[in-house]
This record gives sequence, structure tokens and C-alpha cells, in this order.
Amino acid sequence: MNKLLIGVVGALAIGLGAVPATAADLAPRHYTKAPPMMAAIYDWSGFYIGANGGWGSSRNCLTLTDPIVASPNEGCHDATGGTVGGQIGYRWQSNNWVFGLEAQGNWADLNGRNASLFNPLVTNTSRLDAFGLFTGQIGYAWDATLLYVKGGAAVTSNRYGRLDTATGTQLTDNVNNTRWGGVVGVGLEYGFAPNWSLGFEYDHIFMGNSNHNFINNGVAGVPGTLFATDKTSQDVDLVTARINYRWGGPAVARY
Repeated sequence: MNKLLIGVVGALAIGLGAVPATAADLAPRHYTKAPPMMAAIYDWSGFYIGANGGWGSSRNCLTLTDPIVASPNEGCHDATGGTVGGQIGYRWQSNNWVFGLEAQGNWADLNGRNASLFNPLVTNTSRLDAFGLFTGQIGYAWDATLLYVKGGAAVTSNRYGRLDTATGTQLTDNVNNTRWGGVVGVGLEYGFAPNWSLGFEYDHIFMGNSNHNFINNGVAGVPGTLFATDKTSQDVDLVTARINYRWGGPAVARY
């Protein structure tokens, strides 16, 4: 019995002594880090084309230039209405900065009038029926959100006239006028889907002054003779919503 007990104890001792040696002989394990996640960021680079629509107001102030009278003020009026059009452009992105060039053309229906302060029997009318913008842009992007400012050249197509205040009868031939000026604006645009973006923009157009000769149409004077000459200043404010489709990668990978 004693010999059997001694044998069992010896076997256990040998087995326990072998465990550390066996563990020590195991091959070391190597742990590797998982590759870092790649985040997709919106890329604003590429050509784009789109449509826009909204509201505008053309501020017109008139001054008679008849040398017999010391340049009397005829007052101002706001010609307001809707506008719709399109735009085409190109943007390129460097880090978070976005640069671009754009051409925009719009039809408009901005109408207004005011009774002359110098002669209330006569009402001055104006209509802005089209405009174009040719601008450069610089913006800053937070992924799919772009805030930008713009500036450049602008052209407007206008029509001016004179009415009899009491009856609304046209007193003169209309004066059609195309004039060039400058524009500044600011916009916010969001890429809501691959290659598609929706934006809102405000623009202010500076048209300066231009002179217009109004010719009698025979109602209040001899047809073909000069009725009056006005110097007209014009400023235009525009608020539009825009949608664009862009050719280019919608996103790039960033670690």
C-alpha cells in the first residue's frame, strides 16, 4: 500500500513539473492592429449644371437731366417679381477650400412704377426682364456643406416708359436698355446625394447710372420729338434656390 501511494505521488509530481515546461515551449502569439477606418468626404471638384428660381427687386431712381431745370429728382420705385434660369460652372477643391467659375442666365418679370415727384401727372415705369451673371467663387467646405462668396460682372435687360398717371395711357415710346455692372453674392450649398446638391443664394447687382431719352408717341406731344431725358440708377437684389448636378467623384477616401 505504501509503495502504491508513493508511486501515485511521484507521478503527480512529475506531471506538475512538466506543465510549466510545456507552456514555455508554446510558440509566442503575434497580435496585429486592424487597419484604420477610411472616412468618405464629399468632393466638390468638377463641372456642374443646374437650375435656379426665386424672387428679385430692382431699385430704380430717376433724375431729369433737362438743362432748363436744375436736375429735379423724380423719385424711386422698386420693381419686384419672380425669376427663373440656369447656371453652369466648374469647381476645384484643395483641402477644405473650394474655388470656382460660373455663368448664370435668368428670365425675370420685375415690374414697378412711381408718380414723378417733379410732375405727378406722369408716372415712370420699369421692367427688368432678364439678367446674366459671370462670377468667380471662393468657398469653404465642411464635408458635404459648402459656404461660398462670389463676385464678378452682371448684365441686365430693362424697359422703361412714361404713363399718364390719371388714365394709365402710354405717353412715350418704351426705352429698351441693356447695361453692365457688377455683382457680389453669398451662398450655402449642401450635397444631399452623390453628384447632386441643393443651395440658396443672395446676390446684389450694382448697375450704376444710365441716361434714357423718352420720345413722344403722339398722345401728349408731337410724335418723334423728345419728351424727356432721365438719368436712372439701378440696384438689384436677388434671392434664389438652386439645384446642381455635378460631373466628378462624389466622395474621396480619407484616413
